[in-house]
Formats: sequence, structure tokens, C-alpha cells
Amino acid sequence: MKRIQFFFFLSLALISSYSSGQNSNRVINTAVPFLLITPDARSAGMGELGVATPADAYSQQWNPAKYAFASSEKGIGISYTPYLSKLVDDIFLGNLTFYKKISDRSSWATSLKYFSLGDIQFNELIGGSIVDQGQERPTELTVDLSYALKLSEQFSMAVGGRYIRSDLKIAADSDNSSANTLGIDVAGFYQSNPFEMGNNNAIFRGGVNVSNIGPRLNYDIGGQKSFIPTNLKMGFGLDLLFDDQNSLGVYTEFNKLLVPTPVAVTNDKGEFIGYRQPDIDFLNGIFTSFSDAPGGLSEELSEITLAVGLEYLFQDVFSLRTGYFNESQDKGSRRYLTLGAGFDLKFMDIDISYLFSTSKVRNPLENTIRFSLSLDLENPVPQSSAEVAQQ
Repeated sequence: MKRIQFFFFLSLALISSYSSGQNSNRVINTAVPFLLITPDARSAGMGELGVATPADAYSQQWNPAKYAFASSEKGIGISYTPYLSKLVDDIFLGNLTFYKKISDRSSWATSLKYFSLGDIQFNELIGGSIVDQGQERPTELTVDLSYALKLSEQFSMAVGGRYIRSDLKIAADSDNSSANTLGIDVAGFYQSNPFEMGNNNAIFRGGVNVSNIGPRLNYDIGGQKSFIPTNLKMGFGLDLLFDDQNSLGVYTEFNKLLVPTPVAVTNDKGEFIGYRQPDIDFLNGIFTSFSDAPGGLSEELSEITLAVGLEYLFQDVFSLRTGYFNESQDKGSRRYLTLGAGFDLKFMDIDISYLFSTSKVRNPLENTIRFSLSLDLENPVPQSSAEVAQQ
């Protein structure tokens, strides 16, 4: 009974990756899928993108190279995201981020991400009676550190390291230990100086981030190892500066998991028994992920998700946001519209977002209002978009 319950909440963790696999047996699932959950309401309001948006406190999640272009000397980001709130009230993601500029060309950042799967009640059937075996609270967390450096006035790169811990064990089962691994991020970011575009000035941005490069997690379940969500983000953005008080940002982002596509598995008789990811190391998994889909190029392209977002900024104190996220029906069918708003209170930014699912697959964050808070510790005076870009 306990073993069955273990697999129940392990499956619940995989469901929280957004990739429920209801439409295809070749949906790519990974361990610690909470790493792909958007922690901040600003990005969440723009279709859940952020690799090529202006730098903010939560750049650690999207592209740590952006910190080299931060307008503040240091800052803190704090967020709390309830998860599956329509079903339970104790599953959540908490995030704490801190960054500091070392000089005009370099910066460092650290963050803590904590995911709780809530209290799980364990019972066992003994002699026809249900015996209370107590409660457990499965949790997962990451602690990471990054360093960003400007290689020119317009381009920066960053590297990051991440400790990942997944504690899904049942205390009474000594053979189920916590799983631990390390991940590495490599990122780049480009931000142009303001240039003329028609009757307005504009700023172009581009970003790329390969995150969570690291060994597989071993949950000690029959010797099985699970890939962590190694992910490639690539995006572009354009800020249109209408005047000193009004600007509009237009952003797009592409994402692809760099883990193997599940392949068909047969028994000794050649009978099909299901789909499973190949048992290869993570480096081989990264390189083969670009060409291993059984359906060929069309299936490889279907594994790429697309997000687009808009952000209108008024007087650098109020912003309105919207966005759309699209994923192939055969690869998870995540499709949703997002709305958001932000308020700049001199030294503090407050952001909110809301998600509307446009897919038949239920989204864990559907109809959930998300809040995040950013504290600007050494730059309380708001700056215009043009001034920020010229720093």
C-alpha cells in the first residue's frame, strides 16, 4: 500500500510539469518538473516568457546574463505560487532571489526555489482494518548561484550552478532516499542602444539560455534514473519608445526540452508494451534530443513551444501585460492566454497575473491569481526606458 501511495505522489509531481501526456504517449516527462514553473507574475502575465525581456530581479529563472544590464545595484525578488489550487490548498512554489552588481560590467545572483506537494496521509490495510501510518510532506528544492559579465557594451554572458534536491521518500521505507544532482546554466543576452524606428526610438533584445545541464536523478526505484529538465530557451524582444512616458514591449520565445523523446518498447515476443525514454547519459540525451523523434522532423518541431507577450509601460510606474503560450496537442497541449499588471512604488514593484486555459487539458494554474514582489535596494528613483538602456 505504501509503495502504491509513493507512486501516486511521484506521479503528482510529474503532473505539475504542465506536460500531462493526455494526448500522446510520447510526451516528454522529466523529474523535478517544478523547475519549469514560472515563479514571477511579471513573466507569467506575458505568456510565461523572459529570456529576452528587460532585466529584473527574477532574471535568474530566465536568463542570468540579463543581470549585467540591471538598472539597480542590487535587488530582491519574492514570490508565492499556489498550485492545483482548485483541488488542494497546500501545494505551492516559493521563490527567493537576490542579485548584486559587482561593477558596471559584472554581477552575481543567487536564488532558492522550494516546491511543496502538501501533506500526504498514509494508511495501510491490516487485518481488514485501515491503520493510520502518519503523514509525510514531499518537497523539492533548488539553490543556485550565477555570475554575469558584459563582453561588450551590448552583449553579456553568464554561467550558473544549481543544486537540486528531490525528497519524495516515505519515511518508513528506508530504501527510498532523497535524490540529488547538480545542474549548470549557460546564457547570453544582447541589448542594443536606442535606435530610430519610424517616428519612434526602439531597443532590440535577444537572449538564449541552456539551463539545467546535469546528471539524471536516481530515486532508487528499481535502479531507474530520471532526466532533469535540461531546456533551451531562445527569444527576441523589441521595445518601442513612443515618448518619455509611454513604451510598448513585444516579445517572443521558443523552448525545447533537451532530453530524449520516449520510444516504443516491446517484450521478448515483440509485443508493444508502452513508451519509455532510452537509458543513456544526460550528455548523449542533449545531443540526440534534436534528432531522435520517431516521427522525424515534424515531430521534432512539435516539441518546440512558442510564447508571445506584450507589455505596455506608462510613466515607468504602471504596466499592462498579456501573452499567449502554445504547445502541440501531441506534446502536452498546453495552450493558454495570460493577463497581468504591474505597479512600481519607487523602491518596490508589485506584479499580478492571471491565466485562462484555451486547451481541453486542464492547466494546474488555471483561474489562479499570482503575485510577486521585487525590492529595489539601491535605486529608489524610477528611470525611463531610454535611460535604463543607455546604462
